Amino acid sequence: MVLLLLLGACRVNYSFTGGDVGDARTMSVELIEARAPLATPLSAQVLTESVRDLLLAQTPLKLKQEEGDVQYSGALIGYDVQPVNIQANETAALNRLTMTVRITYVNTLEPKKNKEFTVARFADYDSGQDLTA
Repeated sequence: MVLLLLLGACRVNYSFTGGDVGDARTMSVELIEARAPLATPLSAQVLTESVRDLLLAQTPLKLKQEEGDVQYSGALIGYDVQPVNIQANETAALNRLTMTVRITYVNTLEPKKNKEFTVARFADYDSGQDLTA
């Protein structure tokens, strides 16, 4: 649940040079790998689906299973939970989940636009909430 809140709060900023996708008509998004020690395969799968949904909503590109004109791949490289609101009894009322994702963007039609970037976002949640549920 917190993962969905985190992803909902995240805004992925990207640009195709002023919103122009050029001649690209299709995209593919590979499953984001869970490389962070605490990350679960489910968190990487939910993140992948969120990226696909975001791109479908914000671009005119059609989704292909593989080998799209533009291709996204990546890895969940950071998944960290820290207390943020310590109470008088020394327990945390809130925890902060921080996720860091490295994304590789490949434009098969315009290779000079290929790039790799890292995005980190966080969300606070009640410490009694189970992230694995």
